[in-house]
Amino acid sequence: MAEQAKLPLGKLLIQKGVISEDQLRIALIEQKRSNEPLGKLLITLGFVTEATVREALSENLKQQTADLGNLVVDAIALKLIPKEVAKRYRVFPIVYERHSDNLILAMADTSNIVALDQISAMLVKGISVTPLLAAESDIGRAIDQYYGFELSIDGILHEIETGEVNYQSLGSVSDEYSQPMVRLIDALLADAVQNGASDIHFEPEQSFLRIRYRIDGILRQIRSLHKSYWPAMAVRLKVISNMNIAETRAPQDGRISIKFSGRQIDFRASAQPTTHGENFVLRVLDRQKGIVPLDGLGLGEKELDLLKLMIARPDGVILVTGPTGSGKTTTLYSILNHINTESVNIMTLEDPVEYPMNMIRQTSVNESAKMGFAEGIRSMMRQDPDIILVGEIRDKETAEMAFAAAMTGHQVYSTLHTNSAIGSVSRLLDIGIVPDVMAGNIIGIVAQRLVRKLCPHCRAPAEADALERRLLGLPAEQAGGAGDAAARTIYRAVGCERCAHQGYKGRIAIIELLKMTAELDEMVARRASSRELKNAAAAAGFHALVDDGVRRVLEGVTTLDEVARVVDLTERLG
Repeated sequence: MAEQAKLPLGKLLIQKGVISEDQLRIALIEQKRSNEPLGKLLITLGFVTEATVREALSENLKQQTADLGNLVVDAIALKLIPKEVAKRYRVFPIVYERHSDNLILAMADTSNIVALDQISAMLVKGISVTPLLAAESDIGRAIDQYYGFELSIDGILHEIETGEVNYQSLGSVSDEYSQPMVRLIDALLADAVQNGASDIHFEPEQSFLRIRYRIDGILRQIRSLHKSYWPAMAVRLKVISNMNIAETRAPQDGRISIKFSGRQIDFRASAQPTTHGENFVLRVLDRQKGIVPLDGLGLGEKELDLLKLMIARPDGVILVTGPTGSGKTTTLYSILNHINTESVNIMTLEDPVEYPMNMIRQTSVNESAKMGFAEGIRSMMRQDPDIILVGEIRDKETAEMAFAAAMTGHQVYSTLHTNSAIGSVSRLLDIGIVPDVMAGNIIGIVAQRLVRKLCPHCRAPAEADALERRLLGLPAEQAGGAGDAAARTIYRAVGCERCAHQGYKGRIAIIELLKMTAELDEMVARRASSRELKNAAAAAGFHALVDDGVRRVLEGVTTLDEVARVVDLTERLG
Protein backbone atom coordinates (compact mmCIF):
# COMPACT_ATOMS: atom_id res chain seq x y z
CA MET A 1 0.00 0.00 0.00
CA ALA A 2 2.92 2.31 0.79
CA GLU A 3 4.26 1.69 -2.73
CA GLN A 4 0.89 2.42 -4.30
CA ALA A 5 0.72 5.75 -2.45
CA LYS A 6 3.82 6.92 -4.34
CA LEU A 7 2.41 6.05 -7.79
CA PRO A 8 1.73 8.94 -10.20
CA LEU A 9 -1.99 9.50 -10.91
CA GLY A 10 -1.76 8.18 -14.49
CA LYS A 11 -0.06 4.93 -13.48
CA LEU A 12 -2.54 4.45 -10.62
CA LEU A 13 -5.51 4.82 -12.99
CA ILE A 14 -3.92 2.35 -15.44
CA GLN A 15 -3.33 -0.10 -12.56
CA LYS A 16 -7.00 0.20 -11.60
CA GLY A 17 -7.99 -0.50 -15.24
CA VAL A 18 -9.74 2.87 -15.55
CA ILE A 19 -7.68 4.22 -18.50
CA SER A 20 -5.41 2.70 -21.15
CA GLU A 21 -1.76 3.50 -21.93
CA ASP A 22 -2.90 5.28 -25.12
CA GLN A 23 -5.31 7.49 -23.21
CA LEU A 24 -2.60 8.45 -20.71
CA ARG A 25 -0.22 9.26 -23.59
CA ILE A 26 -2.83 11.59 -25.18
CA ALA A 27 -3.41 13.35 -21.84
CA LEU A 28 0.34 13.80 -21.26
CA ILE A 29 0.79 15.38 -24.72
CA GLU A 30 -2.10 17.76 -23.93
CA GLN A 31 -0.52 18.52 -20.54
CA LYS A 32 2.69 19.71 -22.21
CA ARG A 33 0.65 22.10 -24.36
CA SER A 34 -1.69 23.49 -21.73
CA ASN A 35 0.11 22.99 -18.40
CA GLU A 36 -3.20 21.85 -16.85
CA PRO A 37 -3.30 19.19 -14.07
CA LEU A 38 -3.38 15.63 -15.47
CA GLY A 39 -6.59 14.73 -13.61
CA LYS A 40 -8.44 17.72 -15.08
CA LEU A 41 -7.26 16.87 -18.62
CA LEU A 42 -8.38 13.23 -18.31
CA ILE A 43 -11.87 14.49 -17.33
CA THR A 44 -11.96 17.08 -20.18
CA LEU A 45 -10.93 14.43 -22.72
CA GLY A 46 -13.79 12.23 -21.49
CA PHE A 47 -11.58 9.32 -20.40
CA VAL A 48 -12.66 9.37 -16.72
CA THR A 49 -15.27 10.94 -14.49
CA GLU A 50 -14.50 13.55 -11.86
CA ALA A 51 -15.51 11.12 -9.08
CA THR A 52 -12.96 8.51 -10.31
CA VAL A 53 -10.09 11.03 -10.29
CA ARG A 54 -11.06 12.34 -6.86
CA GLU A 55 -11.18 8.80 -5.48
CA ALA A 56 -7.76 7.94 -6.98
CA LEU A 57 -6.19 11.19 -5.72
CA SER A 58 -7.65 10.64 -2.28
CA GLU A 59 -6.19 7.12 -2.18
CA ASN A 60 -2.86 8.26 -3.67
CA LEU A 61 -2.33 11.20 -1.32
CA LYS A 62 -3.97 9.49 1.66
CA GLN A 63 -6.01 12.68 1.69
CA GLN A 64 -9.42 13.12 3.29
CA THR A 65 -12.21 14.19 0.96
CA ALA A 66 -15.04 16.66 1.53
CA ASP A 67 -18.66 16.14 0.48
CA LEU A 68 -20.20 19.49 -0.42
CA GLY A 69 -23.59 17.99 -1.27
CA ASN A 70 -25.59 18.77 1.85
CA LEU A 71 -23.63 21.55 3.44
CA VAL A 72 -24.59 23.74 6.37
CA VAL A 73 -22.65 26.92 5.71
CA ASP A 74 -20.50 28.54 8.38
CA ALA A 75 -21.05 32.30 7.90
CA ILE A 76 -17.74 33.18 9.64
CA ALA A 77 -15.78 30.82 7.37
CA LEU A 78 -17.48 32.39 4.35
CA LYS A 79 -16.42 35.89 5.45
CA LEU A 80 -12.79 34.79 5.85
CA ILE A 81 -12.45 33.88 2.13
CA PRO A 82 -13.85 36.40 -0.38
CA LYS A 83 -15.74 34.97 -3.34
CA GLU A 84 -13.10 36.18 -5.86
CA VAL A 85 -10.34 34.33 -3.96
CA ALA A 86 -12.48 31.17 -3.70
CA LYS A 87 -13.08 31.23 -7.47
CA ARG A 88 -9.45 32.01 -8.36
CA TYR A 89 -7.97 29.15 -6.33
CA ARG A 90 -10.95 26.75 -6.64
CA VAL A 91 -11.48 26.54 -2.88
CA PHE A 92 -14.51 26.68 -0.58
CA PRO A 93 -14.45 27.45 3.16
CA ILE A 94 -16.39 24.71 4.98
CA VAL A 95 -16.04 25.57 8.66
CA TYR A 96 -13.99 27.77 10.98
CA GLU A 97 -13.10 25.87 14.18
CA ARG A 98 -12.98 28.66 16.74
CA HIS A 99 -11.45 26.60 19.55
CA SER A 100 -8.37 25.74 17.48
CA ASP A 101 -8.27 28.74 15.12
CA ASN A 102 -8.43 26.34 12.17
CA LEU A 103 -10.14 26.92 8.81
CA ILE A 104 -11.21 23.75 6.99
CA LEU A 105 -11.02 24.37 3.26
CA ALA A 106 -12.33 22.25 0.35
CA MET A 107 -9.83 22.34 -2.53
CA ALA A 108 -9.84 20.93 -6.06
CA ASP A 109 -6.04 20.52 -5.85
CA THR A 110 -4.72 20.06 -2.31
CA SER A 111 -1.13 20.01 -3.58
CA ASN A 112 -1.41 23.62 -4.82
CA ILE A 113 1.10 25.15 -2.37
CA VAL A 114 0.90 28.60 -4.03
CA ALA A 115 -2.86 28.79 -3.33
CA LEU A 116 -2.40 27.61 0.29
CA ASP A 117 0.39 30.17 0.86
CA GLN A 118 -1.66 33.03 -0.62
CA ILE A 119 -4.73 32.11 1.45
CA SER A 120 -2.67 31.72 4.67
CA ALA A 121 -1.05 35.15 4.07
CA MET A 122 -4.47 36.72 3.53
CA LEU A 123 -5.98 35.30 6.75
CA VAL A 124 -5.63 36.87 10.19
CA LYS A 125 -2.37 35.78 11.82
CA GLY A 126 -2.71 32.58 13.84
CA ILE A 127 -5.43 30.94 11.71
CA SER A 128 -4.25 27.60 10.32
CA VAL A 129 -5.68 25.96 7.16
CA THR A 130 -6.65 22.28 6.78
CA PRO A 131 -7.26 21.37 3.11
CA LEU A 132 -9.72 18.63 2.11
CA LEU A 133 -10.04 17.23 -1.42
CA ALA A 134 -13.29 18.00 -3.29
CA ALA A 135 -14.49 17.84 -6.90
CA GLU A 136 -14.01 21.08 -8.82
CA SER A 137 -17.66 21.05 -9.95
CA ASP A 138 -18.82 20.64 -6.32
CA ILE A 139 -16.65 23.58 -5.24
CA GLY A 140 -17.99 25.73 -8.09
CA ARG A 141 -21.57 24.79 -7.21
CA ALA A 142 -21.01 25.63 -3.52
CA ILE A 143 -19.46 29.02 -4.38
CA ASP A 144 -22.41 29.89 -6.66
CA GLN A 145 -24.99 28.64 -4.18
CA TYR A 146 -23.66 30.01 -0.91
CA TYR A 147 -22.04 33.27 -1.90
CA GLY A 148 -25.32 34.11 -3.70
CA PHE A 149 -25.82 35.76 -7.09
CA GLU A 150 -28.89 37.83 -6.32
CA LEU A 151 -26.93 40.25 -4.16
CA SER A 152 -24.19 40.57 -6.72
CA ILE A 153 -26.69 41.50 -9.47
CA ASP A 154 -28.12 44.24 -7.26
CA GLY A 155 -24.62 45.37 -6.35
CA ILE A 156 -23.58 45.54 -10.02
CA LEU A 157 -26.74 47.48 -10.96
CA HIS A 158 -25.96 49.97 -8.19
CA GLU A 159 -22.40 50.25 -9.50
CA ILE A 160 -23.64 50.97 -13.05
CA GLU A 161 -26.14 53.57 -11.80
CA THR A 162 -23.40 55.50 -10.03
CA GLY A 163 -20.73 55.30 -12.77
CA GLU A 164 -20.23 55.58 -16.51
CA VAL A 165 -20.09 52.48 -18.77
CA ASN A 166 -17.20 52.34 -21.22
CA TYR A 167 -18.66 50.77 -24.39
CA GLN A 168 -15.22 50.37 -26.01
CA SER A 169 -13.92 47.96 -23.39
CA LEU A 170 -16.91 45.62 -23.42
CA GLY A 171 -15.19 43.27 -25.85
CA SER A 172 -11.67 43.44 -24.44
CA VAL A 173 -10.41 40.39 -22.58
CA SER A 174 -7.83 42.21 -20.46
CA ASP A 175 -9.17 43.15 -17.07
CA GLU A 176 -12.74 42.75 -18.31
CA TYR A 177 -14.04 42.11 -14.80
CA SER A 178 -13.42 45.75 -13.96
CA GLN A 179 -16.41 46.40 -16.26
CA PRO A 180 -19.69 46.04 -14.33
CA MET A 181 -21.60 45.26 -17.57
CA VAL A 182 -19.39 42.18 -18.15
CA ARG A 183 -20.11 41.00 -14.62
CA LEU A 184 -23.83 41.79 -14.95
CA ILE A 185 -24.24 39.53 -18.00
CA ASP A 186 -22.19 36.76 -16.33
CA ALA A 187 -24.25 37.07 -13.14
CA LEU A 188 -27.55 36.93 -15.08
CA LEU A 189 -26.46 33.85 -17.04
CA ALA A 190 -25.29 32.12 -13.86
CA ASP A 191 -28.50 33.12 -12.03
CA ALA A 192 -30.61 31.61 -14.84
CA VAL A 193 -28.65 28.33 -14.72
CA GLN A 194 -28.87 28.27 -10.92
CA ASN A 195 -32.67 28.68 -11.11
CA GLY A 196 -32.98 25.85 -13.63
CA ALA A 197 -34.04 28.04 -16.58
CA SER A 198 -34.17 26.49 -20.05
CA ASP A 199 -34.35 29.86 -21.86
CA ILE A 200 -33.45 33.47 -21.03
CA HIS A 201 -35.41 36.27 -22.73
CA PHE A 202 -34.12 39.85 -22.96
CA GLU A 203 -37.12 41.84 -24.24
CA PRO A 204 -36.81 45.60 -24.85
CA GLU A 205 -40.04 47.60 -24.46
CA GLN A 206 -40.53 51.32 -25.13
CA SER A 207 -39.17 52.49 -21.78
CA PHE A 208 -37.73 49.42 -20.04
CA LEU A 209 -36.04 46.05 -20.58
CA ARG A 210 -37.89 42.94 -19.43
CA ILE A 211 -35.87 39.86 -18.44
CA ARG A 212 -37.75 36.56 -18.31
CA TYR A 213 -36.65 32.99 -17.61
CA ARG A 214 -38.48 29.92 -18.87
CA ILE A 215 -38.51 27.60 -15.86
CA ASP A 216 -40.27 24.23 -16.08
CA GLY A 217 -41.77 25.28 -19.41
CA ILE A 218 -43.41 28.45 -18.04
CA LEU A 219 -42.06 31.99 -18.61
CA ARG A 220 -41.47 34.04 -15.45
CA GLN A 221 -40.54 37.70 -15.28
CA ILE A 222 -37.37 38.03 -13.20
CA ARG A 223 -36.37 41.68 -13.57
CA SER A 224 -37.22 44.97 -15.26
CA LEU A 225 -34.31 47.29 -16.01
CA HIS A 226 -34.19 50.82 -17.40
CA LYS A 227 -34.00 50.94 -21.23
CA SER A 228 -30.60 52.71 -21.00
CA TYR A 229 -28.96 49.46 -19.80
CA TRP A 230 -29.87 47.51 -22.93
CA PRO A 231 -27.46 48.86 -25.63
CA ALA A 232 -24.37 47.94 -23.55
CA MET A 233 -25.91 44.59 -22.50
CA ALA A 234 -26.72 43.73 -26.15
CA VAL A 235 -23.15 44.57 -27.22
CA ARG A 236 -21.73 42.32 -24.50
CA LEU A 237 -24.09 39.45 -25.45
CA LYS A 238 -23.09 39.80 -29.13
CA VAL A 239 -19.37 39.83 -28.28
CA ILE A 240 -19.49 36.61 -26.24
CA SER A 241 -21.75 34.84 -28.78
CA ASN A 242 -19.51 35.84 -31.74
CA MET A 243 -22.15 37.94 -33.51
CA ASN A 244 -21.57 41.07 -35.59
CA ILE A 245 -21.96 43.97 -33.13
CA ALA A 246 -22.47 46.47 -35.99
CA GLU A 247 -25.49 44.57 -37.37
CA THR A 248 -28.75 45.54 -35.65
CA ARG A 249 -31.32 45.21 -38.47
CA ALA A 250 -30.96 41.54 -39.39
CA PRO A 251 -31.52 38.39 -37.28
CA GLN A 252 -28.32 36.72 -36.00
CA ASP A 253 -27.45 33.42 -34.34
CA GLY A 254 -24.52 32.60 -32.08
CA ARG A 255 -23.25 30.38 -29.31
CA ILE A 256 -21.91 31.16 -25.82
CA SER A 257 -19.83 28.80 -23.69
CA ILE A 258 -19.17 29.46 -19.99
CA LYS A 259 -17.86 27.54 -16.99
CA PHE A 260 -20.39 27.48 -14.17
CA SER A 261 -20.09 25.40 -10.99
CA GLY A 262 -16.98 23.78 -12.45
CA ARG A 263 -18.88 22.45 -15.50
CA GLN A 264 -19.26 23.63 -19.08
CA ILE A 265 -22.58 25.19 -20.02
CA ASP A 266 -23.45 26.33 -23.55
CA PHE A 267 -26.08 28.82 -24.66
CA ARG A 268 -27.59 29.05 -28.13
CA ALA A 269 -28.11 32.77 -28.79
CA SER A 270 -30.62 34.36 -31.15
CA ALA A 271 -31.01 38.10 -31.85
CA GLN A 272 -34.18 39.34 -33.57
CA PRO A 273 -34.86 43.02 -34.52
CA THR A 274 -38.16 44.35 -33.07
CA THR A 275 -39.84 47.77 -32.95
CA HIS A 276 -38.13 48.66 -29.65
CA GLY A 277 -34.68 47.23 -30.38
CA GLU A 278 -33.10 43.80 -30.62
CA ASN A 279 -34.79 40.94 -28.80
CA PHE A 280 -32.32 38.37 -27.41
CA VAL A 281 -33.21 34.79 -26.49
CA LEU A 282 -30.66 32.36 -25.06
CA ARG A 283 -31.37 28.61 -24.96
CA VAL A 284 -29.53 26.99 -22.04
CA LEU A 285 -27.77 23.78 -23.07
CA ASP A 286 -26.73 22.18 -19.80
CA ARG A 287 -25.01 18.86 -20.60
CA GLN A 288 -25.53 17.60 -17.05
CA LYS A 289 -29.31 18.00 -17.41
CA GLY A 290 -29.43 17.08 -21.10
CA ILE A 291 -28.32 13.51 -20.62
CA VAL A 292 -30.15 11.46 -18.00
CA PRO A 293 -29.87 7.69 -17.39
CA LEU A 294 -32.45 5.58 -19.22
CA ASP A 295 -34.14 4.61 -15.93
CA GLY A 296 -34.34 8.33 -15.05
CA LEU A 297 -36.80 9.05 -17.88
CA GLY A 298 -39.75 8.19 -15.64
CA LEU A 299 -40.99 5.11 -17.51
CA GLY A 300 -42.92 2.40 -15.71
CA GLU A 301 -41.11 -0.92 -15.20
CA LYS A 302 -42.86 -2.67 -18.13
CA GLU A 303 -42.31 0.27 -20.50
CA LEU A 304 -38.61 0.52 -19.54
CA ASP A 305 -38.09 -3.19 -20.29
CA LEU A 306 -39.96 -2.75 -23.59
CA LEU A 307 -37.78 0.25 -24.56
CA LYS A 308 -34.60 -1.73 -23.78
CA LEU A 309 -35.84 -4.57 -26.02
CA MET A 310 -36.59 -2.08 -28.82
CA ILE A 311 -33.10 -0.57 -28.52
CA ALA A 312 -31.53 -4.04 -28.66
CA ARG A 313 -32.88 -4.68 -32.18
CA PRO A 314 -30.01 -4.23 -34.68
CA ASP A 315 -31.89 -2.57 -37.55
CA GLY A 316 -34.98 -0.44 -38.09
CA VAL A 317 -36.33 3.01 -37.23
CA ILE A 318 -37.16 4.28 -33.73
CA LEU A 319 -39.10 7.55 -33.74
CA VAL A 320 -39.53 10.02 -30.87
CA THR A 321 -42.47 12.37 -31.38
CA GLY A 322 -43.98 15.37 -29.66
CA PRO A 323 -44.22 19.17 -30.00
CA THR A 324 -41.28 21.56 -29.55
CA GLY A 325 -40.00 21.57 -25.97
CA SER A 326 -41.40 18.14 -25.06
CA GLY A 327 -37.99 16.66 -24.20
CA LYS A 328 -37.48 14.61 -27.42
CA THR A 329 -33.76 15.51 -27.62
CA THR A 330 -33.18 14.51 -23.98
CA THR A 331 -34.82 11.12 -24.57
CA LEU A 332 -32.76 10.50 -27.73
CA TYR A 333 -29.49 11.47 -26.04
CA SER A 334 -30.33 9.25 -23.07
CA ILE A 335 -30.91 6.29 -25.42
CA LEU A 336 -27.64 7.01 -27.30
CA ASN A 337 -25.75 7.33 -24.03
CA HIS A 338 -27.14 3.94 -22.95
CA ILE A 339 -25.89 2.19 -26.12
CA ASN A 340 -22.66 4.20 -26.54
CA THR A 341 -19.80 1.67 -26.30
CA GLU A 342 -16.53 1.07 -28.13
CA SER A 343 -18.14 -1.78 -30.10
CA VAL A 344 -20.56 0.45 -32.08
CA ASN A 345 -20.10 3.43 -34.38
CA ILE A 346 -22.79 6.02 -33.62
CA MET A 347 -23.17 8.96 -36.01
CA THR A 348 -25.55 11.89 -35.64
CA LEU A 349 -26.86 14.62 -37.90
CA GLU A 350 -28.34 17.49 -35.89
CA ASP A 351 -29.58 21.05 -36.35
CA PRO A 352 -27.46 22.10 -34.49
CA VAL A 353 -25.40 19.77 -32.22
CA GLU A 354 -26.67 20.60 -28.71
CA TYR A 355 -24.77 18.32 -26.35
CA PRO A 356 -21.29 17.11 -27.40
CA MET A 357 -20.82 13.44 -26.45
CA ASN A 358 -17.68 11.34 -26.29
CA MET A 359 -17.13 8.63 -28.92
CA ILE A 360 -20.15 9.76 -30.97
CA ARG A 361 -19.49 11.36 -34.39
CA GLN A 362 -21.73 14.43 -34.37
CA THR A 363 -22.38 16.66 -37.39
CA SER A 364 -24.40 19.88 -37.67
CA VAL A 365 -26.53 20.28 -40.80
CA ASN A 366 -25.61 23.32 -42.84
CA GLU A 367 -28.00 24.33 -45.62
CA SER A 368 -25.56 26.94 -46.98
CA ALA A 369 -22.88 24.25 -47.45
CA LYS A 370 -25.44 21.96 -49.16
CA MET A 371 -25.41 19.64 -46.16
CA GLY A 372 -29.08 19.04 -45.40
CA PHE A 373 -30.44 15.98 -43.59
CA ALA A 374 -30.84 13.88 -46.75
CA GLU A 375 -27.32 14.67 -48.08
CA GLY A 376 -25.93 14.11 -44.60
CA ILE A 377 -27.45 10.60 -44.31
CA ARG A 378 -26.12 9.77 -47.80
CA SER A 379 -22.55 10.73 -46.84
CA MET A 380 -22.81 9.11 -43.38
CA MET A 381 -23.68 5.78 -44.97
CA ARG A 382 -20.13 5.73 -46.38
CA GLN A 383 -18.69 6.13 -42.86
CA ASP A 384 -19.50 2.56 -41.73
CA PRO A 385 -22.07 3.49 -39.04
CA ASP A 386 -23.99 1.01 -36.87
CA ILE A 387 -26.41 3.57 -35.44
CA ILE A 388 -27.58 6.82 -37.07
CA LEU A 389 -29.42 9.70 -35.38
CA VAL A 390 -31.22 12.08 -37.74
CA GLY A 391 -32.25 15.24 -35.89
CA GLU A 392 -35.66 15.51 -37.53
CA ILE A 393 -37.63 13.99 -40.41
CA ARG A 394 -39.04 17.05 -42.17
CA ASP A 395 -39.52 16.02 -45.80
CA LYS A 396 -39.92 13.07 -48.16
CA GLU A 397 -36.23 12.92 -49.16
CA THR A 398 -35.00 12.77 -45.53
CA ALA A 399 -37.64 10.17 -44.63
CA GLU A 400 -36.74 8.00 -47.63
CA MET A 401 -33.01 8.17 -46.81
CA ALA A 402 -33.71 7.28 -43.14
CA PHE A 403 -35.77 4.23 -44.15
CA ALA A 404 -33.17 3.25 -46.78
CA ALA A 405 -30.53 3.26 -44.00
CA ALA A 406 -32.79 1.09 -41.80
CA MET A 407 -33.40 -1.36 -44.65
CA THR A 408 -29.65 -1.80 -45.19
CA GLY A 409 -29.08 -3.03 -41.64
CA HIS A 410 -28.68 0.18 -39.63
CA GLN A 411 -30.49 1.32 -36.53
CA VAL A 412 -31.95 4.80 -37.16
CA TYR A 413 -33.26 7.23 -34.54
CA SER A 414 -35.17 10.39 -35.41
CA THR A 415 -37.83 12.84 -34.26
CA LEU A 416 -41.14 13.73 -35.85
CA HIS A 417 -43.66 16.46 -35.00
CA THR A 418 -46.92 14.59 -34.32
CA ASN A 419 -49.43 14.55 -31.48
CA SER A 420 -49.26 10.83 -30.72
CA ALA A 421 -47.34 7.64 -31.49
CA ILE A 422 -50.16 6.29 -33.72
CA GLY A 423 -50.33 9.69 -35.49
CA SER A 424 -46.74 9.17 -36.73
CA VAL A 425 -47.94 6.55 -39.21
CA SER A 426 -50.36 8.94 -40.97
CA ARG A 427 -47.73 11.73 -40.81
CA LEU A 428 -45.19 9.52 -42.64
CA LEU A 429 -47.88 8.64 -45.21
CA ASP A 430 -48.51 12.40 -45.70
CA ILE A 431 -44.78 12.99 -46.22
CA GLY A 432 -44.81 10.37 -48.96
CA ILE A 433 -43.47 7.12 -47.49
CA VAL A 434 -45.16 4.09 -49.04
CA PRO A 435 -46.89 1.74 -46.53
CA ASP A 436 -44.86 -1.26 -47.74
CA VAL A 437 -41.61 0.52 -46.76
CA MET A 438 -42.98 1.47 -43.34
CA ALA A 439 -44.26 -2.01 -42.52
CA GLY A 440 -41.54 -4.08 -40.90
CA ASN A 441 -38.99 -1.25 -40.73
CA ILE A 442 -40.35 0.74 -37.77
CA ILE A 443 -39.19 -0.84 -34.49
CA GLY A 444 -41.28 1.42 -32.33
CA ILE A 445 -42.51 4.97 -31.65
CA VAL A 446 -42.10 6.99 -28.45
CA ALA A 447 -44.47 9.94 -27.92
CA GLN A 448 -44.00 12.28 -24.98
CA ARG A 449 -44.93 15.51 -23.21
CA LEU A 450 -43.43 17.29 -20.22
CA VAL A 451 -45.54 18.08 -17.15
CA ARG A 452 -44.49 20.04 -14.10
CA LYS A 453 -43.89 18.09 -10.89
CA LEU A 454 -45.63 19.11 -7.69
CA CYS A 455 -43.35 20.71 -5.11
CA PRO A 456 -42.88 17.94 -2.51
CA HIS A 457 -42.60 20.50 0.30
CA CYS A 458 -45.96 22.22 -0.10
CA ARG A 459 -48.28 19.93 -2.10
CA ALA A 460 -51.60 19.50 -0.32
CA PRO A 461 -53.68 16.28 -0.25
CA ALA A 462 -57.28 16.68 -1.37
CA GLU A 463 -60.21 14.42 -2.13
CA ALA A 464 -61.00 14.02 -5.84
CA ASP A 465 -64.38 15.49 -6.85
CA ALA A 466 -66.89 13.69 -9.11
CA LEU A 467 -65.36 14.91 -12.42
CA GLU A 468 -61.82 14.15 -11.28
CA ARG A 469 -62.91 10.65 -10.23
CA ARG A 470 -64.32 10.02 -13.71
CA LEU A 471 -61.14 11.30 -15.38
CA LEU A 472 -58.93 9.22 -13.10
CA GLY A 473 -61.05 6.10 -13.51
CA LEU A 474 -61.88 5.91 -9.79
CA PRO A 475 -65.25 4.60 -8.46
CA ALA A 476 -67.89 7.33 -8.77
CA GLU A 477 -69.49 6.66 -5.38
CA GLN A 478 -67.56 5.99 -2.23
CA ALA A 479 -68.47 3.27 0.20
CA GLY A 480 -67.46 5.53 3.04
CA GLY A 481 -64.49 3.60 4.45
CA ALA A 482 -61.09 5.11 5.25
CA GLY A 483 -59.51 2.92 2.54
CA ASP A 484 -61.80 4.43 -0.10
CA ALA A 485 -60.89 7.96 0.98
CA ALA A 486 -57.18 7.13 0.68
CA ALA A 487 -57.72 5.70 -2.82
CA ARG A 488 -59.42 8.96 -3.86
CA THR A 489 -56.67 11.23 -2.46
CA ILE A 490 -54.89 13.37 -5.04
CA TYR A 491 -52.59 16.36 -4.50
CA ARG A 492 -52.98 20.01 -5.38
CA ALA A 493 -50.39 22.76 -5.94
CA VAL A 494 -50.01 25.31 -3.13
CA GLY A 495 -46.73 27.26 -3.39
CA CYS A 496 -43.93 27.98 -0.93
CA GLU A 497 -40.48 29.61 -0.68
CA ARG A 498 -38.70 26.55 -2.10
CA CYS A 499 -40.68 26.52 -5.35
CA ALA A 500 -40.86 30.34 -5.72
CA HIS A 501 -44.59 30.13 -4.80
CA GLN A 502 -45.38 28.26 -8.02
CA GLY A 503 -46.54 25.00 -6.43
CA TYR A 504 -44.40 23.09 -8.90
CA LYS A 505 -40.68 22.36 -9.08
CA GLY A 506 -39.01 20.43 -11.93
CA ARG A 507 -40.58 18.51 -14.79
CA ILE A 508 -41.16 14.90 -15.69
CA ALA A 509 -42.02 13.23 -19.00
CA ILE A 510 -45.27 11.39 -19.58
CA ILE A 511 -44.57 8.83 -22.28
CA GLU A 512 -46.44 6.42 -24.54
CA LEU A 513 -44.48 3.58 -26.10
CA LEU A 514 -45.79 1.85 -29.23
CA LYS A 515 -43.89 -1.30 -30.23
CA MET A 516 -44.72 -2.32 -33.78
CA THR A 517 -45.97 -5.92 -33.91
CA ALA A 518 -46.52 -8.19 -36.93
CA GLU A 519 -50.27 -7.44 -36.73
CA LEU A 520 -49.69 -3.65 -36.67
CA ASP A 521 -47.22 -3.91 -39.58
CA GLU A 522 -49.82 -5.79 -41.62
CA MET A 523 -52.42 -3.08 -40.81
CA VAL A 524 -49.98 -0.30 -41.83
CA ALA A 525 -49.30 -2.10 -45.13
CA ARG A 526 -53.03 -2.08 -45.97
CA ARG A 527 -53.42 1.59 -44.89
CA ALA A 528 -55.66 0.90 -41.87
CA SER A 529 -57.17 3.98 -40.17
CA SER A 530 -55.68 5.49 -37.00
CA ARG A 531 -58.69 4.25 -35.01
CA GLU A 532 -58.10 0.65 -36.14
CA LEU A 533 -54.40 0.91 -35.32
CA LYS A 534 -55.21 2.35 -31.88
CA ASN A 535 -57.68 -0.42 -31.06
CA ALA A 536 -55.23 -3.12 -32.15
CA ALA A 537 -52.41 -1.51 -30.11
CA ALA A 538 -54.67 -1.18 -27.03
CA ALA A 539 -55.60 -4.88 -27.33
CA ALA A 540 -51.84 -5.66 -27.27
CA GLY A 541 -51.39 -3.68 -24.02
CA PHE A 542 -50.53 -0.19 -25.36
CA HIS A 543 -50.93 2.64 -22.82
CA ALA A 544 -51.67 6.10 -24.24
CA LEU A 545 -50.15 9.41 -23.03
CA VAL A 546 -53.31 10.20 -21.11
CA ASP A 547 -53.03 6.90 -19.18
CA ASP A 548 -49.44 7.67 -18.21
CA GLY A 549 -50.53 11.16 -17.12
CA VAL A 550 -53.29 9.67 -14.92
CA ARG A 551 -50.74 7.23 -13.42
CA ARG A 552 -48.57 10.23 -12.43
CA VAL A 553 -51.54 12.04 -10.86
CA LEU A 554 -52.48 8.97 -8.79
CA GLU A 555 -48.84 8.67 -7.67
CA GLY A 556 -49.03 12.26 -6.38
CA VAL A 557 -46.28 13.47 -8.74
CA THR A 558 -48.38 16.01 -10.66
CA THR A 559 -51.94 17.38 -10.95
CA LEU A 560 -54.80 16.80 -13.36
CA ASP A 561 -54.59 20.49 -14.37
CA GLU A 562 -51.00 19.92 -15.54
CA VAL A 563 -51.90 16.77 -17.49
CA ALA A 564 -54.90 18.56 -19.07
CA ARG A 565 -52.49 21.31 -20.22
CA VAL A 566 -50.55 18.91 -22.47
CA VAL A 567 -52.98 16.08 -23.43
CA ASP A 568 -56.68 15.78 -24.25
CA LEU A 569 -58.52 14.36 -21.24
CA THR A 570 -61.99 14.42 -22.84
CA GLU A 571 -61.56 10.88 -24.22
CA ARG A 572 -61.51 9.66 -20.60
CA LEU A 573 -65.12 10.84 -20.26
CA GLY A 574 -66.33 8.59 -23.10
